[in-house]
Amino acid sequence: MRVQASPEDIAVRDAVMSAVLAAIRAGEVIRLPSPGEVSRFAGSVGEFRYRFEGEEDLLHLSIERDDGGVCSPESGLGVAHFLMPDLPAGLTWLKPGEFSQHLYFGHDDLLRAVESAR
Repeated sequence: MRVQASPEDIAVRDAVMSAVLAAIRAGEVIRLPSPGEVSRFAGSVGEFRYRFEGEEDLLHLSIERDDGGVCSPESGLGVAHFLMPDLPAGLTWLKPGEFSQHLYFGHDDLLRAVESAR
């Protein structure tokens, strides 16, 4: 599934991903924000909201619908691809749910994918 992104969604994505990469490089723990909490590691695209958390070498991406409705695995993967188009799908582990999708991958994998895309 491909998500429909506005220019604002793209700007937020770029800021969130820059914050995530900077935190990884600095060895900073990325805390999962509470629902409704403003975080530099969270944003939205279309009808979905996403939040990152991570420490040591594992990054977690949580994706939900804004309205709290059902969020399919395909939707979650579409949001993940919007956020990290250069991260190979084979390096991502998906823990599917009914109302949220959770993806896990290594910090090093994300850094390599971003750096090789530049």
